[in-house]
Amino acid sequence: DEKLFDTVQAIGMELCPQLDITIPVGKDSMSMRTAWSDAGESKAVTAPMSLIISAFAPVLDVRKTVTPQLRTDRGESDLIFVDLGARRNRLGGSCLAQVFNQIGDSCPDVDDVAALKGFFAVMQQLLEEQKILAYHDRSDGGLFATLCEMAFAGHCGFNVELSLLGSDALSVLFSEELGAALQVRRADRAAVLAQFAQHGLANTVYVVGEAKPGSELQFHWQGKILLAGERVQYQRWWSETGYRIQMLRDNPECAQQEFDALLDADDPGRSVRLTFNQNDDIAAPFIAHGVRPRVAILREQGVNGQIEMAAAFDRAGFDAIDVHMSDILSGRVALDAFKGFAACGGFSYGDVLGAGEGWAKTILFNVRAREQFAAFFRRTDTFSLGICNGCQMMSNLKTLIPGAELWPRFVRNLSEQFEARFALVQVPQSPSLFFAGMAGSHMPVAVAHGEGRAEFTDTGQLRDLQAGNQVPLQFIDHRLQVTERYPANPNGSPAGIAGVTSQDGRVTLLMPHPERVFRAVQNSWRPDDWQEDGAWLRIFRNARVWVN
Repeated sequence: DEKLFDTVQAIGMELCPQLDITIPVGKDSMSMRTAWSDAGESKAVTAPMSLIISAFAPVLDVRKTVTPQLRTDRGESDLIFVDLGARRNRLGGSCLAQVFNQIGDSCPDVDDVAALKGFFAVMQQLLEEQKILAYHDRSDGGLFATLCEMAFAGHCGFNVELSLLGSDALSVLFSEELGAALQVRRADRAAVLAQFAQHGLANTVYVVGEAKPGSELQFHWQGKILLAGERVQYQRWWSETGYRIQMLRDNPECAQQEFDALLDADDPGRSVRLTFNQNDDIAAPFIAHGVRPRVAILREQGVNGQIEMAAAFDRAGFDAIDVHMSDILSGRVALDAFKGFAACGGFSYGDVLGAGEGWAKTILFNVRAREQFAAFFRRTDTFSLGICNGCQMMSNLKTLIPGAELWPRFVRNLSEQFEARFALVQVPQSPSLFFAGMAGSHMPVAVAHGEGRAEFTDTGQLRDLQAGNQVPLQFIDHRLQVTERYPANPNGSPAGIAGVTSQDGRVTLLMPHPERVFRAVQNSWRPDDWQEDGAWLRIFRNARVWVN
C-alpha cells in the first residue's frame, strides 16, 4: 500500500502537473485480492503489483510524422542523439541486467521534467518544419537496440562514436534512460542543434555518427572500433527469440521461411509501380452532375470495417448506406434499392473459425434473403465487393452468383495465425470492373485475416480460374515475383491468390483491405511523392465510372 501511495503521488501530484497533462481515469484494483493455501500455509496477494499507463495525445497533422527508417537516399546526413538521462546511464531493470539474471539497484528516472518538456517542444517544431528524416526513442535494449533497429528498417549501415555519452561503453550501449536518436540532413544540422539549445538542451545533444549504404554496423569508442558486424547477423540475433517462440506456437515451416528471409542482404524492400495516376479523379465528371448512386455497406454482427468502406465509396462519389444483415432479414431494407453493395471485413460472429461461412448461411437458409441476393446478382447493372470476412462470406454464395463456379473456399492461414501485415500485391489482367486500367501495377496493401488461404477442390479448378483471368490480385515478393512463401504471402494461397472475380467482372472478392489504405497517409509506407490520394482509391472510382 505504501508503494502504491508513493507511485500515485509521484505521478499524479508531481510529474503530471509539471507536464501540464492530466489523468482522466484510473483504477487501483485494490479489491483484486487473491488468497490460497499451499501445503497447509495460507498465502495471499493483493493487486496491483505493477502500474500500466496508456497515453494519448492529439496529432495536428498525421502527414508530418517520421519512422525509425534510416534514409540513405536524402544526401549527406547525421545521426544525433538526445540524452535526456544526462549521462547517468543507470542499468537497473534493463534488458542487459535481465540477461544476467539481475535487477540492479538504480534505474532510469525523470530527473528533469523541464528538459522533457523542452524536448517535446523542439520535436514538434522540427516535425512541423520537416527537418527530421528518422526518429527512434531509446527504450528496450538501450541505444544499441535503438540504432540497430533503425538500420534494420533502412537496410543500411552506420558509423557511430559513443565515448561522449558516458564513462563506460557497456552502460552507454544498454542503459534505457530517456532519450532519442534522430537522423537529420547535414545541411539542417546547425539549425537543429540551435533549436535544442534555445530550449536549454545544448548539453544533452550529441552528433554521434552517420548512416551509410551497405550493411556494416560500427560502434566506436574513443576513436577505435568497439563493436562491428553485418546488419543481417545482428537482425538474425534480434529476431531469434521471436523465431524460437514462433517455431513452437505456429506453423514451423512458415516460421523458418520468415527467419531465413533475413539472410537476403540485398532485399530491395517494398516498391510501387502504377500504370495509372492515382491523383486522377476519373469519377469527377460524374460527381459534378450531383448524382450519387446508392451503395449498401453491408455488415454482420462483429464486423468493424464498415466505416473505412463507407468513407472510400463516399470519396469516390457514392451515397454509402449502412445496412446490417438484420435489416435485410427483417425486410426493413431491400437490395433492389442499390446499385452495389460491399460486404465488409472484421470479426463477424466473434471471428470464430468459419465465421464467413456462418454469415453466408444466414443468407442461404433464409428465403427472403436468398431471393434478394440471387435477384441482385442476376441484375447486370449491379456490382458487389467482398473484403476479408465479406470475401469468405461471398465465396460461399457462389451458387447464387453467375460466373463464380470456379471460386475457391477461404480457409485458415497456413501460418496458423491471424496475419496483420502490409503486403505487396500485383494487378494482373482481369475482367474485374474494380481494376479497370490498373493491370501491370504493383503496390502494398493492408492485410488482416486469420482465414485467407484459397483452397481448391483440385488443380484443375485453379488452372481453369487462372485461364479465365479471374484472379485480379496476387501476392508478390520484393523482387516482384508471384510467391507462396511466407510472409510475403501471408496466408499461403496457391499462385499468390489474393482475390477472385466473376467472369463478367461485376463481383470481386479480395482478402486484403484496400479500404483501409485509400488515402496516402493511411499507408504505413508510401512513396515520398504521394500526397492525398492513395493507389487504392482507384478501385472505388472505377466502380463509380462503371455505374455510368
